[in-house]
Amino acid sequence: MTETAVDRTARAASLASQSAVRAKDKATWVALFATDGIVEDPVGPSGFDPEGVGHRGHEAIGAFWDKTVALAESIEFRFTDSFACGNEIAFTGLIRTTMAGHVIDAEGVFTYRVDTEGKIAALRAFWEVERAMATTRPATT
Repeated sequence: MTETAVDRTARAASLASQSAVRAKDKATWVALFATDGIVEDPVGPSGFDPEGVGHRGHEAIGAFWDKTVALAESIEFRFTDSFACGNEIAFTGLIRTTMAGHVIDAEGVFTYRVDTEGKIAALRAFWEVERAMATTRPATT
């Protein structure tokens, strides 16, 4: 009997993360993270993370979801390129969020690092809040 190989790469974990976000599947998304994983979105102090220390551990990552993803009508990953190196991957492009009848584009660099089990150890999003807010426009049907 052959054993099925499990893809533990950062690319696999990042694509699974993006899929769970698009599907609005919080349980699957949180389970993709290591128990001590961290989300920094955006990196540094923001309205989501005033102290700029990130959201560490499943409980904090789930609370981050509740403040962000749960409120969105839809989230699209419009990445133009990716660079996989070792246990990390970086995407360039934008994340388009539709919320409360408006669309916002957060352009930046989005990185994922996995541990030896293929769990996300760090998701870091480098985007500027003011720049993203300047893209706000009514959603069209």
